[in-house]
Parts: sequence; C-alpha cells; structure tokens
Amino acid sequence: MPATGVDPRFVLLFCCFFLSSAASDAFAFTEEPSDRAVKGDSYCSRILRAQSNRKETNTEFRLRVEGDPESYQPGSTYRVSLTASTPSYFRGFTLIALKEGTDGDKDEDYIGHFQIIDEEETQFMTNCPPAVTESTPRRRTTIQVFWTAPPSGTGCVLLKASIVQKRIIYFQDEGALTKRMCEKESLYGDATDKPVLDCCACGTAKYRVTFYGNWSEKIHPKDYPRRANHWSALIGSSHSKNYVLWEYGGVASEGVKQVAELGSPVKMEEEIRQKGDDVLTVIKMKAQWPAWQPLNVRAAPSAEFSVDRTRHLMSFLTMMGPSPDWNVGLSAEDLCTKECGWAQKVVQDLIPWDSGTDGGVSYESPNKPTVPQDKIRPLTSLDHPQSPFYDPEGGAITPVARIVVERIARKGEQCNIVPDNVDDIVADIAQEEKDEDDTPETCIYSNWSPWSACSSATCEKGKRMRQRMLKAQLDLSVPCPHTQDFEPCMGPGCSDEDSSTCMMSDWITWSPCSVSCGAGTRSRERYVKQFPDDGSVCTLPTQEIEDCVVNEDCTPSSCLVTEWGEWDACSATCGLGMKRRERLVKMPPADGSICGAEVLQVEKCMMPECHTIPCLLTPWSEWSDCSVTCGKGLRTRQRMFKSPAELGECTEEVEQVEKCMLPECPIDCDMSEWTEWSECNKSCGKGHTIRTRIVMMEPQFGGDPCSETIQRKKCKIRKCNRGQGNSEEKRRRKEQREKRRSKQGRAEGNTEHPGCRMRPWSSWTECTKLCGGGIQERLMSVKQKFKTVQLSSCKDRKEIRACNVHPC
Repeated sequence: MPATGVDPRFVLLFCCFFLSSAASDAFAFTEEPSDRAVKGDSYCSRILRAQSNRKETNTEFRLRVEGDPESYQPGSTYRVSLTASTPSYFRGFTLIALKEGTDGDKDEDYIGHFQIIDEEETQFMTNCPPAVTESTPRRRTTIQVFWTAPPSGTGCVLLKASIVQKRIIYFQDEGALTKRMCEKESLYGDATDKPVLDCCACGTAKYRVTFYGNWSEKIHPKDYPRRANHWSALIGSSHSKNYVLWEYGGVASEGVKQVAELGSPVKMEEEIRQKGDDVLTVIKMKAQWPAWQPLNVRAAPSAEFSVDRTRHLMSFLTMMGPSPDWNVGLSAEDLCTKECGWAQKVVQDLIPWDSGTDGGVSYESPNKPTVPQDKIRPLTSLDHPQSPFYDPEGGAITPVARIVVERIARKGEQCNIVPDNVDDIVADIAQEEKDEDDTPETCIYSNWSPWSACSSATCEKGKRMRQRMLKAQLDLSVPCPHTQDFEPCMGPGCSDEDSSTCMMSDWITWSPCSVSCGAGTRSRERYVKQFPDDGSVCTLPTQEIEDCVVNEDCTPSSCLVTEWGEWDACSATCGLGMKRRERLVKMPPADGSICGAEVLQVEKCMMPECHTIPCLLTPWSEWSDCSVTCGKGLRTRQRMFKSPAELGECTEEVEQVEKCMLPECPIDCDMSEWTEWSECNKSCGKGHTIRTRIVMMEPQFGGDPCSETIQRKKCKIRKCNRGQGNSEEKRRRKEQREKRRSKQGRAEGNTEHPGCRMRPWSSWTECTKLCGGGIQERLMSVKQKFKTVQLSSCKDRKEIRACNVHPC
C-alpha cells in the first residue's frame, strides 16, 4: 500500500481516468503541497476535492433520503438511496455525511453514522471509515443504506455522493448528488432534544401521556386485518439515562420480544421493576380492541407518571396486532429542558418499527424467527413489495399513532429561570381546570345524570362517569359532542384538597408471586405524597401483601406459567360487554406432555346503562361506476348515520354491493405450440416436411383471429443416383400396388424391394390430434436381405401424413 494511505483501487481508477483525454476535460483534481500530506490530508479529503464540471447538466443520478425531508430529527434513522435513471447505471460510488461549513480534513467533520443494509452491495471504505462504497465493482442502478442523524446542536449536514460510471467520476457539490438537511426545530422549545445527559431541573413534575391510535382501514387500507386488529397493552416507564428500554440500532430484550410478538407486557414489566432506583414510575395502559374507534365512542387511553432530576426520560412501546414483531413507541424522550425546567407539552407522530425478532413482511405472515436477532429499526416504504406500507416511490409512511405528553402538575421548589407561563409560578400541584362547555346551540341534550361512584375505593386513581342523551340535532352539518363524560377520582379520604388527611400516591403494580409453583405471596407499595397540615401521623398503609397461587400442580407433568395479566378494558362503553386477561407458558412440562394450564380467561363486564335514540340514516347515494370496463364487475352505494351511531341500536347496513355487467371482453385466439418437424417424405432428392399446431380456443367477441395451423418446408437428405429418381418413384408406386393387393388377398405377405424382401406396410396409427391438424405414421420392416445387396439400400421404412386438419 502506498505511504499516503490511499486505497490502491482508487489509485488505479484515477490512473485509468487520467489516461483518457475526454476524462481529463471533465474532471479536475487539485494536488495539495506535500507538507500538508499528514493525517488530515487523507483519502476522505481527496474525495472532497474531486469535482465534476457536468454538475449543471447531469441528471442521470440522484441521492435521496426517504420521505424527502428538509430537516432531520436528532438521533433518528433515515433510509438513504442512490439511484440511476434508465438506461444509466454506475459501477462504483462513494457516500459521505459532512458537517456544513467544514472541509472534511478532520474526523469530527463527518457527522452521524451509516449502517450497512446489504453487505453484498455496500461496505465501509477501508481508508475512510465514515464513507460507504461498493463491495464489488459491477453494473448497478440503486443502492440503499441507513443513516442515523447526529445529536442535537450539530447543525446542518450535507449528504454527498460520487458516482463512477465507466472511467468517469461525477461528484456534485450542488444538485441531485448532494442533499442538505438541518436540525429539526422542536415544536415545544427544547423539551425533546436528545440526548440531554444531565438534568438541572428542580423538584418533580407529573405528566399525563395519551395514546391516539390512527391505524385504520381508511388510512392504511392495504391488507388491513379487519378481524383481529388491535393495540396491545402499552408498557413503559420514566427512568434514568442508565436504563434503555429499547432504541434504534439496539437488540430487543426478552421483554421487548414478548411485547412485539405476543402483545404480552408481563416480562417487560418484570425487566423494568428489576432496574430498581433507575425507574421512577411504571407506565401502563389497557389493550385496545379494535385498534381504532371514533373518540366519541371510545376515549383515548391515558396514564400518569412522574419525573425528577435523575429519572427525567420516558420510554414506552405497544404492539400493532396482528403483526410479525412490529411496535410503536418512544425511546428515552427527555422532559427536562436546557433552562432547568420541565417541558410543558410533547407531541410525536409515530411510525411502526421492527424489533428484529421475526422475519415476517406482512400483518399475518407465518412465524419466521430471526436467528440471530436483527437490530431494531424503523419500517420503511421500500422494505418488501408484500409489506402493507410498501410504496415503490419510497415515500414516507403515514403515521399510525400519535402520542401527547402534557405536564399536569409540578411539585417542590422549581429552579427554572424563565417560567413557561404565569400558572407555572405556583409551586404547589394544582389540577388544570376543565374547559368550558362548548356544546353548540343546535344540539339539544337532556340534563347530565349524577356522577357514578368512583371505580376505586382506595387512594389508587380511578374514574367516574356521567351521561346525557341527545334529543335532537337541529343542524346536521354541525357535529354534536360526546354524550359521556369522565373525570379522575379517588376513594374517600384521598382527595388532594383535603388537607386534614394524608395524600397517598397510586399503588405500584403487584410484584411477581414469590414462588414459581404452588402458594406464595405478592406485594405492592405506595408512598406519602403529602402529610396532614395538623402535624398528625399518616396511618394509611404503604404496603399491601396478599396470597397468590401459581401452577397449583407442581408434578413433573405440570407446566410453569406466569401470573395472570391485568384485565383488558371492557369491550362495551355502556351496557353488557366482555373483558379478557391472559398469561404465558414459561416452561412446558418436564416429561414432554402437553401443557394443560389455562392461559386465557374471559368474563362479562357491566358498564352504565345505555341510552338509545332512533337510528337516523341519510338516503342512499347513487350507484358507483362498474369496477371493470368489460365483462362482470361490482358497483357500490353508501349512506351515512345522521345521528351518532353509538347512541342508537343501528343495525342497518351503510354500504351495498351488487353485480354489474358490461359488454363481454374480447378473447383472442389461443393456439398450442408447434409440433416438431416431421421426417422428410423423400429418402433422396427434394422433398418436404411439415409441422402442425391446434386451436385451443376460437376468438370471441372481436378478438384476434387464428393464424395457420400447418407449415411446410423443403427438405433434401441426399442426391439421388442418376436415374434413381425415376426408378425410385416407380418402385414406390409398385410398393403401394403390392400393399393394396396384400390387403385384399392376405393378411401378411412378402413385398419385393431391390436387394431384400419386405413385409407389408403396417396400418396407419391413430391421428395425434382430433382437430386442428395432427400426424399419422406407418412402418414397413425388412423380412429378408439378399447377400449381394448393399446394406444402405435395404432398411426399414416409415411414412408420415397429415390428418384431421379441420379447425376445432
């Protein structure tokens, strides 16, 4: 290797390049003085000094970031592709990510990092590790890699590519081979900058996280699973920087794997609780069946959590079901601001990501474990043609969910310099007031019913509900708000406003059972949030212990199962519904028998009584156009609910489908393949040979007609000896006469042939085709050879003729 550290392959490429006079006109290379040929004057910097004079007119090649973003989110991963338009191609390439305003002479000039997708196509450059190049020089039209954006505060980045086509190198500082992206500005100050390793905020803050699922057949119609679509139970935590729940480029833990593949949060919760002081709050939400319903039918699920100076990050995940191993979530979302305060609000649209544990490509792909596990990565629209998110143009995936994190309280002395708003000056925790009633005048309701009893009899958070009935909707163009109202509540003696009692935190989820088989105990804890103002001692318990039984049968034929998960939300918002819970098999029976333990429980649940009103529908729309341009198809028509569907017992259909018939589609003639050419019909001299094919289907309704079914061509095996042609013809006619006489007079006889005695002709074989042109054969074999004759003139004979040439 040369002393300068330049890749020999690149040196050879430049040598070949400069030998071409055309190339020397299209390319310029500036040689630096030898005293600067130090580490900074490396192969990377040489790449940057190569420029193309065709940059204004070169449109064959394009560098693209998936979704064509104008800015990047710090720490996010993007798919970068380099393509050539037809009929162009390229043999080699170089791809780098350079901080804007730098020359590339230093290692810190290269920001972010690339990730190889296909090792057979791409690799990191030996003498310039930040750069990506081809694995083998060959013709190609596209390559793809992942690029992870740098941390917050890096500034703008230039993604730059060079192209090697034949012996010409193209490199552009502007245009299609350079992509400029700057850091995306946060919508809510510096709340979500990553990573903020150390937090300077004081006190604690309490947040409410709300999950809005947007995964529906209307927005994501391709292969949408109508029957089983759902979001699994959401699981997460507020934690310190020492704990990583999941992250792009990382490997999924067993807990993440069980959420991603089974939708079970049990193992993930065990992993979170094992982190001890690194975790402040466990975040949990119920599963949602189906995945999407209008907000006036089902309220968006939410949960509350707290953060402090050391545990100021928030992570969570939930599974899209059914799917191979796809989730959505946030990873290490920082709620501490650079101004030593707590973020007011964070809103993030979520796209699905692959946990790397299953190789399926569609919602309901069969199980295909990935061994070893791949790294966690975001799904893209170019992953696989069978993917429900596939887009041949490589556009961005439409978000499937949105997460909203809102601060609802702060406690303790706050040290941020600039308050977020006037209300934040108050140091004590105070619940935000409810919005005023904005019911339109065109919606006539009954009075609100009394509040129901709180769902919690302890100081654990619960909720209560009230209802009203929509009596009339005077203007159908103005939507009417919901008919149910919910608000948080706690049991007697737990109100935040009652200063004479202890204010307790929510109960932490029950710990795992102390034994894996048989009877044991489990516990849960809470802490005192506020002591009584009168100085009295809190007497409310801070710990509860109860008995638990896991795997009652502890024999070798029993199997080990986890504890039961929490009950899912009731399937109905009012009246009678169903709820379910499940557990997992941790270990099958030791004797190899089938596990008989129950893993799913379903029971009835009762919600407040439903108030119904008559079901009102709009008239049917006009029938749509037929789905086809000829032949048989379908057409549809729709109607809509005038009143909210959840308020009435509406069983009427809102869409109708019927068959439609247009003129028949033309059907072209369909013919078989040609047969093999037959043998020549003459043993010497000029003759002919034939081949045939048949009509498989006649043309219909104006389709293309059928072409010929028989083809003939001349053939010549060998020249005939002088006079042999006439004698051969006479001999052939003589043989035919003898054959006819042999058929009339006897079943078998002798036929004379020069030099030998022949048997009579056999019968013609059956025609190979019933119609459309076939072939028949017959044979004449040698019965006796004379000693004086040449061998070549005495041999078996075969004749071929066409048959059944009429069309089918």
